[in-house]
This record gives sequence, structure tokens and C-alpha cells, in this order.
Amino acid sequence: NVNYWLGRKLGLSVFEWKIKGRQLVKESYLQKTEQFFEKRGVAAIIMARFVPIVRTFTPFAAGIGKMKYRTFLIYDIIGGVLWITSMTLAGYFLGEIEWVRENNEKVVLLIIFVSLLPMLISFLKSKFSKKNG
Repeated sequence: NVNYWLGRKLGLSVFEWKIKGRQLVKESYLQKTEQFFEKRGVAAIIMARFVPIVRTFTPFAAGIGKMKYRTFLIYDIIGGVLWITSMTLAGYFLGEIEWVRENNEKVVLLIIFVSLLPMLISFLKSKFSKKNG
């Protein structure tokens, strides 16, 4: 919620901030986020809970985009409940599997990799579309 209000209060001025002459936040990030919200609507708030890093930036972008706080809060709570419930159930059921208990580190690394996969795919698509386009 703090991140939402920071986005709401700072607004687009954040794109003017510079560190050592470089923009702190690129305007293209906002455009991509706006497209993401347009394409997926408020479901983006829920989906962001399941993607590391994205879950940090999404409330800020919702604030910049002036999404109604009530709407943001409702979907943020739904996303939080779904995330907590799914992770708790996954932990419980995976913990019942002997191989998972014996190879805990491998499972954690696999979970991290799978979590980052959507961002990696998006990054690769972006890189290859620039080269081909």
C-alpha cells in the first residue's frame, strides 16, 4: 500500500529523476506497464503477486496510473490471499513427497527458476523483436 501511495503522490515526476545523468526510471517501463494493465485489467494486480520483482513495481504503477485505491486494494487483497493459500498448500503437499524433502535445495532453485521464467521469456521476446523489427 505504501508503494501505491508513493506512485500516486510522486506521479510522473519520477521519470524526471536522474542519478549520475541517467534516468532512474525509464518512461518505456511505464508504457509497458500501462499496456500490461490495459491488456489484463485489474487481474494484473492479482497476477503480479506470483511474479518476483513485478509484485514490487505493480502497486507503484497502479498509483501512477491513478487506479482507484478501493479497486487496487480489493484486488491486492485477493492476490495476497491466493498467493498465501497457494504457497501454503504447495508447501504442504510438496513436503509430503520424500524426494522433495531429500532434495530441498534443488526444489528451491527450481521454484526460483520457474518464478523468473515469465520475465526471462518477456526479456528474450523483447530482445529478438528489436533485432528482427
